[in-house]
Order: sequence, then structure tokens, then C-alpha cells
Amino acid sequence: MNVADIMTVKPVTIDQNRPLREALEAMEKVGCHHLPVTGYDGHLVGILSDRDCRTALNSPYIMRENWQDEDLVNTLLVRAVMTPAPIVVEPDEPVAEAARLMLKNHISSLPVMRSETMVGIITTSDILIAFMQMSERGYYSSKPDSK
Repeated sequence: MNVADIMTVKPVTIDQNRPLREALEAMEKVGCHHLPVTGYDGHLVGILSDRDCRTALNSPYIMRENWQDEDLVNTLLVRAVMTPAPIVVEPDEPVAEAARLMLKNHISSLPVMRSETMVGIITTSDILIAFMQMSERGYYSSKPDSK
């Protein structure tokens, strides 16, 4: 199974010069925890996670009702909070390689790039869902008999 088989195609993105409020609202609306960040030319320049947002807001929560500093979410720009130059993966890479990269680098998402174009995003949730579906279909059975 390749990354393209389980990735989210055309993920919601955010421009690096938008306020953090817009990123938080986009995450809430879509129900995601990661936003690829684009530059002025639309190319990928970073990734913003809910963890990045919580750290910037010095809060264990990112829900709207828990924003302690309204001025901060309105003035802090995405580029100040994002992780620049994220690790990426190609769509034809095996899912196991994406999982290996995530584990090795302690991250939970990878933008999926075909050359200079972002074509999707893969997260640990995508990998776990694929694993569960494969398990339900019987791809993984119990231990073989050892006689």
C-alpha cells in the first residue's frame, strides 16, 4: 500500500501571513490537527500543528472558548508559529516509509509532494485507519500455528 492510497487529497492550507486565529478556525471547521502552510507563490513553506498553536498560546487547549489572549490570536502570524521546511513524502512511497519517517522524527503528519506540488497530507490517523481496515478484512490474522 502506498501513501497515495490513504492520504487526504487537497488538504486545507493556510497562507503564512494569515493570523493564527484563521488557522485555528480552519482546523476547527475541518476537524483537523495539521495545516500545510503556503508562501506567496502557493508553494509549501511549513506545517502548522495544533501542538504548535497550543505552545504559542501557552495553553493546553486550542478551542475558541479557551483562547486566553484574543489579541495574540489576532496578531500572531502563522509563519511565527509553524514548523518551517517540513519533512515530506512522495505519493508513491510505501505507507511503511511514511510511518518510519513519522516515528523517527516524532511527528504526526507529512505533506505529500509530487515534485514541487503538494498533492495531499498523510497523518498517523490515516495510517491507523488503514491498519484497522486491513485488519477487519483479514489481512492480519492471529499467530500461525506453531507445530
